[in-house]
Amino acid sequence: MLTQHSWENMKILWLAAVVWCVLARPAQASKSSEDIRCKCICPPYRNISGHIYNKNVSQKDCNCLHVVEPMPVPGNDVEAYCLLCECKYEERSTTTIKIIIIIYLSVVGALLLYMAFLMLVDPLIRKPDAYTQPLHNEEENEEARSLAAAPAPTGARANTVLERVEGAQQRWKRQVQEQRKTVFDRHKMLS
Repeated sequence: MLTQHSWENMKILWLAAVVWCVLARPAQASKSSEDIRCKCICPPYRNISGHIYNKNVSQKDCNCLHVVEPMPVPGNDVEAYCLLCECKYEERSTTTIKIIIIIYLSVVGALLLYMAFLMLVDPLIRKPDAYTQPLHNEEENEEARSLAAAPAPTGARANTVLERVEGAQQRWKRQVQEQRKTVFDRHKMLS
């Protein structure tokens, strides 16, 4: 069985391997075309409807002339059309996104493994103990006796629905206690 120290070492080693796998490839390559883009939003112009243009270009080339292709207006209206367009350079880190997703999935996976582990070990942990079971039954019997010894309400309120339900519940609890006692005594005699 793994000790706590070796379990911690395995977790650290596993996390280091995951981080290395994620970071090793992006460190060697330059930014991929998915990490950067220029987004131009052009409103309607004359008889041309508005449109959004995306293109992977450098930050210095992020303008209407380099991004909007094909140009929807003839040559003499290009400058007026481009003045209406709003172009923004956008950059994101897909490596960070990948790391966050891997950490999230690792935590969910660890919790699922822990749940499976508990489901397998729980029956072994919760074995009925021959010493604590009689003590537990004695405590329940004392509680049932104290409930039975409590004075019942008298008068006009004794016939309310709530009082009748409580009385039926108390009788049922006493019957269950007697059944438990009988079954436990028989089990004790047989073993």
